Amino acid sequence: MVVLSVPAEVAAILLDVEGTTTPIAFVQDILFPYIKENVKEYLQTHWEEEECQQDVSLLRKQAEEDAHLDGAVPIPGASGSGAQDPQRTIQAVVDNVCWQMSLDRKTTALKQLQGHMWRAAFAAGRMKAEFFADVVPAVRKWREAGMKVYIYSSGSVEAQKLLFGHSTDGDILGLQLGHAAVDSIILSCVYIYMSCCFHNNFFFLRQESRFASAAEAAGVHVAVVVRPGNAGLTDDEKTYYSLITSFSDLSLPSSA
Repeated sequence: MVVLSVPAEVAAILLDVEGTTTPIAFVQDILFPYIKENVKEYLQTHWEEEECQQDVSLLRKQAEEDAHLDGAVPIPGASGSGAQDPQRTIQAVVDNVCWQMSLDRKTTALKQLQGHMWRAAFAAGRMKAEFFADVVPAVRKWREAGMKVYIYSSGSVEAQKLLFGHSTDGDILGLQLGHAAVDSIILSCVYIYMSCCFHNNFFFLRQESRFASAAEAAGVHVAVVVRPGNAGLTDDEKTYYSLITSFSDLSLPSSA
């Protein structure tokens, strides 16, 4: 086993979720398909609830902003045509959600509804989050050694907390100190911000080399996580980046 030493100045480890702590297959084959398969039922069940109406309102606003895009799906307003036909509006929301997801969009409106749907599913025991076997033992070891651990992902904060609060390993929310949801489009800008504020005190674990490069450019220590199902790396990337296949491959500084 090749051990990667964490630099002595590192005080915190940042973890991405998809392909890093959690198998891509769980996200792509369970989490997101659940939304498409159950969004209509969810809307019909919760339609009269204030939270659901807030979700629909936010999606409607997003749909208005997207009106110029090819294939965009409008959602009838609270007044005017379609206002007295909830089923028509529900179907429009379903079509809009599926359209956004087909483009792998990360809009706040979409992520908010997804988070609420997953919350209901986890609370009802319809699913449990999956983590790679090395994740929980390693994070526990890091925390016991005094290392800070944060989750930094494009998924919503609520979705992240649901995963860590309803996992096959039980509720492991207490192992993390914080969660941040970042749109992948602005990750590079955030990395620059991190560099200005935190310098080189962070070690970032992520499965995508393109964002690892952005993190390095901002002065953040980084390692690419190689997991089953993750995208392959080029020979140059394998040579250039620090690679790990398990969190147990990391050796913490003795001062952590």
